[in-house]
Amino acid sequence: MKNLILSNKTAQDISRRVDRVLKDLGNPEPPIRLEDVRELLKLDLRYYTADDPSLVDEVVSKIKVATIQIYRRPTLLLEAIKKLSLKALYIPDRKRILLDSTLPKLKHRWNQAHEIGHSLIPWHESIMHGDNEQTLSHHCHELVEAEANFAAGRMIFLGDRFEEEALSMRANFDSLTQLKKTYGNTYSTTLYRFVESFGESTPVIGMISCHPHISRRPVDFNPRSPSKHYIQSSAFKHKFGHITDVNVFGALEEFCMNRSGGIIGTSDLVLTDRNGEDHRFMFETFYNSYDALTLGVYLNKESIVVAVP
Repeated sequence: MKNLILSNKTAQDISRRVDRVLKDLGNPEPPIRLEDVRELLKLDLRYYTADDPSLVDEVVSKIKVATIQIYRRPTLLLEAIKKLSLKALYIPDRKRILLDSTLPKLKHRWNQAHEIGHSLIPWHESIMHGDNEQTLSHHCHELVEAEANFAAGRMIFLGDRFEEEALSMRANFDSLTQLKKTYGNTYSTTLYRFVESFGESTPVIGMISCHPHISRRPVDFNPRSPSKHYIQSSAFKHKFGHITDVNVFGALEEFCMNRSGGIIGTSDLVLTDRNGEDHRFMFETFYNSYDALTLGVYLNKESIVVAVP
């Protein structure tokens, strides 16, 4: 899944809304406590399991979940959750966040922040209620999720603070590990925010996938869709947007070792931009025993060697 880069206008609007929350909280030190955010916004948090019939009693109002419309028939909510494998959702009428209790606790923080993001964006309420025909658009749904992700990232990484710290550090996994500990988030969310922090300044790419070594891939590995998330800075998308996750994964196969954890491979790779010019990147892949996280950072343009007779 490739990250969707929002327009400047939308990003600035959402950033202002998150910054207002952070200001009202007294610009807290990291890691931010999401319970403090919920208390400020008067949001309720409940947990559920898809097989728990008591969830029906929690929902009595009209609600839109993805592309399934629910009109005062709460039992449809359980059907939607099971069919779409939903792990979290926000119910505007009740100002309630529902999280799947079977999710690993490490993922609760991001899912909760994502639903808080929905609650902060006023135009999401009408979309989640299904008040216009655009809610049936797949692109509309993707955009809404990208906006909530952006708000979540701004919230749990404290607005501009993370970006300023990230850009002052070396772009490698030692820095990512330090930032992960400081902000109390997972490697995956830290990698995502780290890559996006470079914006138009530097071409940087991140990828979350299975272990690249052939002996450690899952049985259902799909070589045509090897990544869970494919993350590009704006600068990378502008100059190297034609390079796919298939291309990157193929390179990882060449240098990643058969290790069970930690850094499993590093290598300089030469990528060709849209104009046919070659550029050198430093790639580093880290395995956390669940996913392989890859970071590729721009180094320099390859010099052209002219043979002199």
